[in-house]
Amino acid sequence: MHAILCLGNPGPEYERTRHNVGYLVADLLGQRHGVSLTRRRLRSIFGRGDVAGLDTLIVKPQTFMNDSGDAARRLVQFFKIEQANFLVIYDDMALDLGVLRVRRGGSDAGHKGIRSVARLMGTTEIQRLRLGVGQPPAGVSPRDWVLSEFKATERAKVEDMVQRAADAAECWLTDGMDAAMNRFNG
Repeated sequence: MHAILCLGNPGPEYERTRHNVGYLVADLLGQRHGVSLTRRRLRSIFGRGDVAGLDTLIVKPQTFMNDSGDAARRLVQFFKIEQANFLVIYDDMALDLGVLRVRRGGSDAGHKGIRSVARLMGTTEIQRLRLGVGQPPAGVSPRDWVLSEFKATERAKVEDMVQRAADAAECWLTDGMDAAMNRFNG
């Protein structure tokens, strides 16, 4: 079994924020593959189904971003998911809006969600797909920036990024990490 953990914050007030771009990818993957994200368990909402020919969980943790590791650990333990079959998708302010980066692992670079996942999974070698949401403008705190909604002028770029991120997750499933990095880290 594979798992794609898409980070975000639960609740309607966060629905369209930069921090929840991972949830947008989860929803799109579910739509593309007919996987209903309705199961509530293990501090997550998820669906299980055939994604790109593989038995896959698409997961939206229902912890807040900074506690995402708790949901990740519970899922991995319950479903006995191997490290090689686990991908985390999340927003990243270090990348310009619309840029994708697929990585095998590494530091959390200050992202508290991936920090929580790494801490509770016991490793920084977590396969990940980072989604660029851009740097905050002068005078805006990083916290306020990631909890802000995308501007109307950014929405087309965000929609394109979410489409490509779903493509990258599918590529990771079918062709592996190297292929996903080569194809989407351009």
